[in-house]
Amino acid sequence: MEFLRPRTWQEALAAKAEHPSAVPIAGGTDVMVEINFDHCRPTHLMDLGRVPELHEWEVGSATVRLGASVPYTKIIERLAPELPGLALASHTVGSPQIRNRGSVGGNLGAASPAGDAHPALLAAGAEVEAESVRGARRIPVEDFYTGVKRNALADDELIKYIHIARADGPQQFSKVGTRNAMVIAVCAFSLALHPARRTVRTGIGSAAPTPLRARAAEDFLTVALEEGGHWDSGRPLPPSAARRFAELCAAACDPIDDVRGSAAYRRRAVGVMARRTLGWTWESYRGEERSTRCA
Repeated sequence: MEFLRPRTWQEALAAKAEHPSAVPIAGGTDVMVEINFDHCRPTHLMDLGRVPELHEWEVGSATVRLGASVPYTKIIERLAPELPGLALASHTVGSPQIRNRGSVGGNLGAASPAGDAHPALLAAGAEVEAESVRGARRIPVEDFYTGVKRNALADDELIKYIHIARADGPQQFSKVGTRNAMVIAVCAFSLALHPARRTVRTGIGSAAPTPLRARAAEDFLTVALEEGGHWDSGRPLPPSAARRFAELCAAACDPIDDVRGSAAYRRRAVGVMARRTLGWTWESYRGEERSTRCA
């Protein structure tokens, strides 16, 4: 196994073009596990730890540009107001040591259905910026996952940035595992309210071959909130609407039976998480609305 260590982004792109099978490594929290268990044996490893752009972030007026190697700890400490759903998901990733090394770019590259960042990225609305010596392109995150542990990157491409919409409303993340910490998700769910556009977005993890959005549930809730005048009034949601939203989220899943949980359990758990996170996010929105009206 040959070890490549580029110092600049251009060197990294050139190395990837010359060695398309090279596996990028930043924190190594996914890659090294695969190597240690002999699940993969790449001919080349490419250490991206010295490429400065990948460790930087920029908060813009509408989006956050997140370097692919920014660790989860930095998201928790520095970006929680702008990316609350992703910050909540970051809290659930492994141990403090893993959070200090692991990154969203690594989670995307691994493309595991159980990756903790994926539901929050789907709910917030994100784009993956990939680049090669041929040029750069942006991929909507919902189009990035192409199969179990497969993504839309070409052989010569690397992830440079993740562009994530800044929160303009409450966001939540929920995860079910066999214990409270340092655990792979049996299933996970994220919900984001977008009051400026009067829409909602969801993200579901570990309940289908790829992370996915519950689009029928989003459409239902968007219409229910608008037709009921809830965005303006901040009134409580009817229980029937919450139940229907949960049912549609569960119906969006395509889970399997495995050692961590059955397909039936995953569908049931996603429905429960959808109902609960909807309750949490809407109560948070109502609180913000009441504060605005009283100001």
